[in-house]
Formats: sequence, structure tokens, C-alpha cells
Amino acid sequence: MADETKLYLIWHDPGVEPAGPLDLHGDGHSLAEGLWLVRSALTRSKLYHRIKWQLPEGTALACAPLADEPEGWPKFKGMEAGALAWLREGLE
Repeated sequence: MADETKLYLIWHDPGVEPAGPLDLHGDGHSLAEGLWLVRSALTRSKLYHRIKWQLPEGTALACAPLADEPEGWPKFKGMEAGALAWLREGLE
């Protein structure tokens, strides 16, 4: 299904600024500078490359799939407000 979304954890070097606002190619929530939770219909490879092309060449970047259910969510503390609420909204 083309419109089925998957949950990803995206990280890029927080010391590197993209040229403009980062297009996450889906619904995203910032956890910290350079760290995002993203729901996207893209594959991991396509999402990785589309984020990579928005960053200066050589920028460190990671894109990891997560299970989109509570057992597969990362545990976190001290991140931007609303992350857990954003995850729960995706289940509705």
C-alpha cells in the first residue's frame, strides 16, 4: 500500500544546519536538535537519501526504522515536549 506509513528515527549532526527547513517527507516530531521521529510512506532508503540531499555534503546522518507500536518505541527522557503524545496520536 503506497499510503502506509512507517515510523523512523532520523538523526543528523546537530552542528550542521540545512540550507532551509528540513522536509521530512512525512509527519515528524523533533526530539532534540538534529533528532526526529518521522512517519513516512517512503522506504528507509528513499527517506535517508531525501534527507541526505538536504544537508551539506559529508554531514553525519542515520535513518533507522522503528516499530510503530508502543513495544517498538524508543525510551527517552529530556527530549522536546510532546514526543510521547505525538507517538500515541499515530495509533489513532
